[in-house]
Amino acid sequence: MFLEEFPECGKRLGWIEVVCGSMFSGKTEELIRRMRRAQFANQRLIIFKPKIDDRYAEEEVVSHKGERIPAAVVSSSAEILERVTNERVVGVDEAQFFDMELLDVCNTLAAKGIRVICAGLDMDYKGKPFGPIPHLLAAAEYVTKVHAICVSCGNLAQFSHRKTMDENQVYLGATKEYEPLCRSCFNKTKTQH
Repeated sequence: MFLEEFPECGKRLGWIEVVCGSMFSGKTEELIRRMRRAQFANQRLIIFKPKIDDRYAEEEVVSHKGERIPAAVVSSSAEILERVTNERVVGVDEAQFFDMELLDVCNTLAAKGIRVICAGLDMDYKGKPFGPIPHLLAAAEYVTKVHAICVSCGNLAQFSHRKTMDENQVYLGATKEYEPLCRSCFNKTKTQH
């Protein structure tokens, strides 16, 4: 009687997890950690990264500390749906670089009983919401905001300050181009320009 009243009971449920924060806060490390735990539990998984991100390796997700895990490279969110077959866990790194369809893709996967883990910057270098991340945060069952350490004062940092003059929203880089700053130090840089 109980299962007849609640047909979803006993069915494998999917959900969305988002790991977000500034540059150098450990987002990719956390994604890799979660994926490795799923791997250890013998769960089929696949990790995606956007084609634009070729900083450290072409077919791997690589953290700034050098941790790495194999990844499928895609040009659009729609390609993720095309590539997922019978995986139980799907990871998406650098989610902010994907198109706005990423939310629909993640919702579709979660509705099929898949655990979806997205990692990405929640704000761009101007401190503005970045790409599909705000929408993913609203839809996710689990949200983890990670922080770096402010290189200026040592407080918790949640902003990615760009040290170059390039004003394109998307500008790939690492420690030469970006530094993590707290709110106070970030605001000071805005008044200096």
